[in-house]
Amino acid sequence: MAKMQVKRVGIFSYAKISAVTCAAFGLIFGVIYGLIFMIVGGAMMAGGGRDASGAGAGSMVIGLLAMIGIPIFYGVLGFIVGAIGGVIYNVAAGFVGGLELELEPVANDYDTPPQPQWNASPPNQPGQQQYPY
Repeated sequence: MAKMQVKRVGIFSYAKISAVTCAAFGLIFGVIYGLIFMIVGGAMMAGGGRDASGAGAGSMVIGLLAMIGIPIFYGVLGFIVGAIGGVIYNVAAGFVGGLELELEPVANDYDTPPQPQWNASPPNQPGQQQYPY
């Protein structure tokens, strides 16, 4: 097992990973939040009156916008925070050293097995002289 140390991280790479992770969580929260608003809006529309149906429709629109807007907002915010975090990590790693990782090689299951070498010459017939190739 080899010990290695991460001395620097790519700020843009770190920010992208952070953005995707935050956007995924934003999608989960946005769907939950949006569904709650849409259910409440549907109940308000079914519940009665002109005022209630208008507010219910507004609530349903807010629910749809939450499903779209929250993941985008979380992704942008995650990118910004990830970039700041990458800069902070690089500065801190310069002072105290980087993150230590203990790595060991793993067999790659996706490698193709070695292929046999085929000889293009015809097999020797009895009585023929063998030539080394």
